[in-house]
Amino acid sequence: MNTLTINIPPSFKVTPEQFKQLAIANRDVCLERTATGEIIIMPPTGGNTGKRNIEISFQLQAWTRQTNLGVAFDSSTGFCLPNGAYRSPDAAWVSKAKWDKLTLQQQETFPPLCPDFVIELRSATDNMEPLRRKMEEYMDNGASLGWLIDPKNKLVEVWRRDRGVEVFDRPTSLSGENILPGFVLDLSVVFG
Repeated sequence: MNTLTINIPPSFKVTPEQFKQLAIANRDVCLERTATGEIIIMPPTGGNTGKRNIEISFQLQAWTRQTNLGVAFDSSTGFCLPNGAYRSPDAAWVSKAKWDKLTLQQQETFPPLCPDFVIELRSATDNMEPLRRKMEEYMDNGASLGWLIDPKNKLVEVWRRDRGVEVFDRPTSLSGENILPGFVLDLSVVFG
């Protein structure tokens, strides 16, 4: 279940509208578009990754509902980043102030913004380098905090804008710091 990348010739550019049409016509396929025009097709996840992902999304949504500080998103949401890439993190969060600046139409399509907080969850077949490049892209486009979770090795890379990456070996939880005040992700159900 490796990802498949389709290279678009330099003379052929997929416009944002064309990408939206492609995504709508292929709703059962998870698509991303890099800033350089590559279309990435990602296969469905396996059972364990899906189980981990729903647990992460559940915890993030529970905190979001309790605090009402922003909006949480699952892996099916695509964001149009400022650099022109269309990305779908495994989980994401956007502050209420940032979300409310969007028009209803912008909220209905691929929101034209970078989430404040993103999570990428490594599946059994994922290579870490492409995931790290995505995390770097999120930071370069305005994310303040990101977690790259590697259940296989029980490692977490914590990415912060304008700071180095911090790696944690077998953490039991992660703090949302000042970006998601009071949010704590219980990793026992993700690593278990």
